[in-house]
Amino acid sequence: MLAKYAIIIRRAGALTAVAAAITVALCAVLGGAKGLYGALIGVGIVTVFFGLSVLVVGRAARISPQAMMVAAMVTYVVKIVGLAVVVSVLHGMTAFSDRSLGVTAIVCILVWCVAQAVVAIKIKMLYVEPDTEPQQPAARRGG
Repeated sequence: MLAKYAIIIRRAGALTAVAAAITVALCAVLGGAKGLYGALIGVGIVTVFFGLSVLVVGRAARISPQAMMVAAMVTYVVKIVGLAVVVSVLHGMTAFSDRSLGVTAIVCILVWCVAQAVVAIKIKMLYVEPDTEPQQPAARRGG
């Protein structure tokens, strides 16, 4: 399962990086230096938040599927609270374009989520891990 998870993350990351580069370039052209700074901050926020998820969920997946689910849920809640803190800290700053930050973050988030879903569907990842040892017929088990 971890090998397929790694494939999903790599492909989603590559597609998101392309989308981020395009969005940063557009924001820089349309918004100048402030647009560039805002877009780069947006990419940084998305990278940190999704990178955190990948690290935590990847480590938890080595323990068990249940630990992976708990880690994913806790990480999600922590990221929502963290985003609220980041947005409140950045509110009102004039050194960058908040519109460029928002657009870039939304584009990167949407590309990441859609790419993960599409890649997961295409590689046909199993939802349940099959047993590794074969089942013996009931007559041979002595019962």
